[in-house]
Amino acid sequence: MKNTWLSFCLCLPCAAALGSTEVGDSAGVWLDDVVVAASRWSEPSIHQSKHIKSVTPEQVAEANPMNTADLLELVGGVGVQKSQLGGGSPMIRGMATNRLLYSVDGVRMNTAIFRSGNLQNVISLDPLALERTELLFGPGSVIYGSDAMGGVMSFTTKNPQFAGEGQKVKLGGTAMMRCASASGEVSGHFDVNAGSRRWASLTSISSYNYGDLRQGRFGPDEYLKPWLVQREGDGDHAVANPDPLVQSPSAYKQINLMQKVGFRPCEVWDLQAAFHYSTTTDYARYDRHTRLKKGLPQYGEWNYGPQVWMLGQLTAKHTGRTPIYNEMSIRLAYQRFEESRTDRKFGKPERTTTEEGVDAWSVGADFAKRVGHHALCYGLEYVRNDVQSKGRETNVETQEEKPALARYPQSAWESYAAYAQMNFALLPVLNLEAGLRYNHYRLVADFTNHDLDLGFAPHQTLQKGSVSASLGVSYRPGRQWLLRLGAMRGFRTPNVDDLGKLYESVVGAVVVPNPALKPEYANSIEVGVAKKVASWLRFDVAAYYTYLQNAFVRRPYLLGGQSTMIYKGEEAQVLAIQNAASAYVTGFELSADGDLPAGFGYNLNLVYQHGDEELDDGSRSTLRHTVPFYGRVGVTYRHDKLKMELFTRFQAQRNFSNMPESELSKTEIYALDADGHPYSPAWCTLNLRASYEAFSGFTIHAGIENLTDRRYRTYSSGISAPGRNFVASLMIRF
Repeated sequence: MKNTWLSFCLCLPCAAALGSTEVGDSAGVWLDDVVVAASRWSEPSIHQSKHIKSVTPEQVAEANPMNTADLLELVGGVGVQKSQLGGGSPMIRGMATNRLLYSVDGVRMNTAIFRSGNLQNVISLDPLALERTELLFGPGSVIYGSDAMGGVMSFTTKNPQFAGEGQKVKLGGTAMMRCASASGEVSGHFDVNAGSRRWASLTSISSYNYGDLRQGRFGPDEYLKPWLVQREGDGDHAVANPDPLVQSPSAYKQINLMQKVGFRPCEVWDLQAAFHYSTTTDYARYDRHTRLKKGLPQYGEWNYGPQVWMLGQLTAKHTGRTPIYNEMSIRLAYQRFEESRTDRKFGKPERTTTEEGVDAWSVGADFAKRVGHHALCYGLEYVRNDVQSKGRETNVETQEEKPALARYPQSAWESYAAYAQMNFALLPVLNLEAGLRYNHYRLVADFTNHDLDLGFAPHQTLQKGSVSASLGVSYRPGRQWLLRLGAMRGFRTPNVDDLGKLYESVVGAVVVPNPALKPEYANSIEVGVAKKVASWLRFDVAAYYTYLQNAFVRRPYLLGGQSTMIYKGEEAQVLAIQNAASAYVTGFELSADGDLPAGFGYNLNLVYQHGDEELDDGSRSTLRHTVPFYGRVGVTYRHDKLKMELFTRFQAQRNFSNMPESELSKTEIYALDADGHPYSPAWCTLNLRASYEAFSGFTIHAGIENLTDRRYRTYSSGISAPGRNFVASLMIRF
């Protein structure tokens, strides 16, 4: 826990990377974490005007998260929604999904089909292959571009290690095995590093195997699942679930591979080639399997197909005093994303499958330059996504196949951008940061793969430009103080999911393209105070307000001057995604920790947020992704090689009267109040974990999660969290 709480401050770029002045003696060490997320370059958190938090490999090892979505829950200020065991959709400051940005080793992970519904792409990242995870709270579009409206999740994977001075070869690695009772998990990880003075290689392999997840015994009965669907012969049957606490189907498997090769031809150049690969088995969307229709299950099948992610990357870094930079980084990357959905109504033989693939290319160049006592970071970026989509319908009785409606048109999405961010050292204790980015995007969609009489041109083009900016101040009135004030503007450009997912009819309506669609913007202000009172108290408080402008919403639309069109032989109302709504979210977060006598310590994190959004009729409703008041409080103990923590996690209740409008119809995922209305109950868990280094390089981790066996769901989730869960792992470093 040492020195982590204030890596949670934010942004004045490039200072450390460009040789900024040291913070001072030991009195300032607590503020001297190094962060990367704010500018893509290493810099001390003391210079930040935004809010940043980080998670280290040591924290990951001690917490034993099941996947990277669970890893994010280690960071205060992040809520995670789950619709199935194989998933996890982060929610930050009232925003989620395609309003958050994922970055892996500086490469944008968001694709043109990231949707406004819940996403599970973050589980493609292997938590055991991460060197550091940083979260930048609030808009980060100046550095990261489109989608960075609510926050940025910056993941840095482990790098190959070169031999040091006096070494011919540097060899080392890690082996780990973990088991967990609630899901029957058996997982393993192995990595090995081999490096000389010029060459280095790192190989990482992880295998995850999860059974059906068991929920707790004490909680709302609505979360129980008393039936299972079985297909016998040519029919579906609802049969009794032998153990309603077991959430079936939810089991799945996953494999992650990573290979990196580094080359240092001389002291000033660092070259690296990296390859990442992740794939899952099919996994059920559990919340769909809990829906009833006329007393029977609505679906006989509802599965996500294998989720595949591949990343190939070449990186060149140069350090030197040139006229235009002191440090330079150039990245070339190619990613391949594959996903699919399969569903079949209960008792029906027709199974519908849609398959999507995205080829994503990107080129980025980032530079850092010191100008006197000031620092400049700037760069260029080009991104292209090619989207392929197809659909088919299979009769499970006859095995006959025929084409079905594709989820998306064949599409290409491109982004061209330039940015600059300047750090002005106005005084030794006062820094000013200002950033500006221009982004031009172009989207071309070809609807001929739908094979329908559309009523509009099958080729649609959308292109626009957008500007984002940031301005922030950090001030240190004393060595134990840090004050932060910032204003940021983030944006999200329309993607293929906004323009192209058009033919899911909604109660006699059809959604058509809107070439006039413009970017949506998040305008945010933030203030923060950090203080070290003494070794027994360090705290950091951040408060913010964000206004969402030109928000994308689905509204009635005129196509060729007409409000209706003939769709699949029937008259349907015309709808389109439009910039026709606004929303706001406000909140605060308190983090604190301290050291107590006899090896004890404590930590806490409390998060409150509130927001609402405009509805179609002009009324207001609670913003969907604002999480009810939640937090974590822990007591730690350390002695020699033993580390222990007893902690609680909790979340407040959200009554029916405060539920978002979009959640009111989802009765299958919420508890019901006395009037039969859905609401999200409060919950609290007690957890214990420990680690012991038995001998050098060999560590035992063990824990009991949810000691009181509560049955609960994190807000908006469609699957319950684990019941009482015994977790154990063995880790060997060599």
